[in-house]
Amino acid sequence: MANWTCIQGCGACCQLDPRDRPDLDQYLTATELEQYLSLVGEDGWCIHYDANTRRCTIYETRPAFCRVQADTFGRMFDITPDELDEFEIDCCEQQIEGVYGNQSDELKRFIATIGD
Repeated sequence: MANWTCIQGCGACCQLDPRDRPDLDQYLTATELEQYLSLVGEDGWCIHYDANTRRCTIYETRPAFCRVQADTFGRMFDITPDELDEFEIDCCEQQIEGVYGNQSDELKRFIATIGD
């Protein structure tokens, strides 16, 4: 089984357009949803995403819902730690494809990195 890992220089998860995530209220608390929506820039990208460096400018203090951790994903999506890698991989593949396309360099790098 492949293990999930984040690839630097991607940033697909920072594309926050709520129109692409109509079920936000299903896994975020009301307070988290308010915070999430406050992070969405006019272009749909997180206001803390630096497009030039393709990095989060508040990485160390980013909200819990931005952290890929067993406890966070367990609470938001009701998955167990043993389901985490598979769930994270599926999420990333879908998000990368949606943002950059299914033939993108980002998706190819992700697949190569996880060894899928």
